[in-house]
Formats: sequence, structure tokens, C-alpha cells
Amino acid sequence: MLSRDDFVFTIGYDGPVAVVDKQARRRYRSLSTTELAEKGLYRAACSSAIWSEKPEELNTVLEIYSKNANMNLNPDISPERLFGVIRVDVTRSIYL
Repeated sequence: MLSRDDFVFTIGYDGPVAVVDKQARRRYRSLSTTELAEKGLYRAACSSAIWSEKPEELNTVLEIYSKNANMNLNPDISPERLFGVIRVDVTRSIYL
């Protein structure tokens, strides 16, 4: 299983291996879900919220995104689909 930091900064998969953005991971790994969203790192924030398994964190990410994008999102929208995040069971990472 990936660590939180690897999951949050995964930018894709190469078969059974997660491809992780090394620079973003190093720079932003200490930020909370809310802090990531406030910095405009919505995909990373969504990943962090999914990792935490706390629905209120996903709601926070959507609220911040809606406010900053100046739009009202459909309440039935899936944050995972909106930001392209899925939890995949991989055990290895490579860093770019």
C-alpha cells in the first residue's frame, strides 16, 4: 500500500506502479487537505481527503474549489471523478 504522501502526489500509474511527482511531494507533503485546496492543489487535496476517509474533508475541498472557481457545482458530483482520483491497490512507486 502506498504512503499518504505517495498517494496524494501520484500523477498516474505504469501498470502496477504509481508514478509520483517528486518535487510536489517534497514541497507540499506537510500540508493538510484544507491547506492543499487553499493553495489551489485541488487534485492533491482530493487525494488527501480520500486517503483520510473523512467525507467532511471532501466537502471542504469542493467548497474551496467552488468558491475559487466562482461557480456552483452540482451537489451530486463525484469529487473523485471531477479531479480524476481513484484509489488503486499498488505497492510500489517511482518518482519523477
